[in-house]
Amino acid sequence: MDAAMRPDAVVASLRDAILTGVLPPGDAVTEALVSESYRVARPTARIAIDRLVADGLLEREPHHAARVRRLGRDDLVDLFAARAAVESAAVELLAGTAAVPDAASAAHERLSALDADASYWAIDIAFHRALVQGSPSTRLPRLHDQLMGEIELAIAQVDAHRLRSTREVVAEHGRILDAVAAGDTALAEHLTRSHILASRDRLLAHYDAHLETLHER
Repeated sequence: MDAAMRPDAVVASLRDAILTGVLPPGDAVTEALVSESYRVARPTARIAIDRLVADGLLEREPHHAARVRRLGRDDLVDLFAARAAVESAAVELLAGTAAVPDAASAAHERLSALDADASYWAIDIAFHRALVQGSPSTRLPRLHDQLMGEIELAIAQVDAHRLRSTREVVAEHGRILDAVAAGDTALAEHLTRSHILASRDRLLAHYDAHLETLHER
């Protein structure tokens, strides 16, 4: 492996381990662990960890090891409010152009081709990112990028717990693309916001049910 690319490869592998639950919320991710697991030098491990902290997938308190980010209820409420605001605004602007980004269409086709029980979070993320990146705004994509790490964590949880079916997500994505292609800005904005908040509601209901189960033990 090219030494110049090594930190990127470690970041990508750690990101996948976090989002697939191999490294669950709360797990420590130390320089020693990363260095040993990936056979890289400590400075390379430190770079990878720092990037994931910056992306919001890891969190670190002073003088403590980084840990996989655990999103609490208040975090989820705040995150989805911010996500809905940014993405719905971006898609509304995108619909004003009546042009569907090629990357969004490609992601939709890949998602449509999945088996009903297949994991879809990575393609779902690609779809939403493509819509925001394809908007004529220069600032909304930057705001979206700042949220992406936590958005990835949330979408991965929705998928992992099967809180929304692949077919349900595909159908909603299709309606959003149709509204964009038709240039219907109000409908595109409404469908995007509703799609995001439906995932929020399912995730919060799952979170509350899990807490209730813990309290009953």
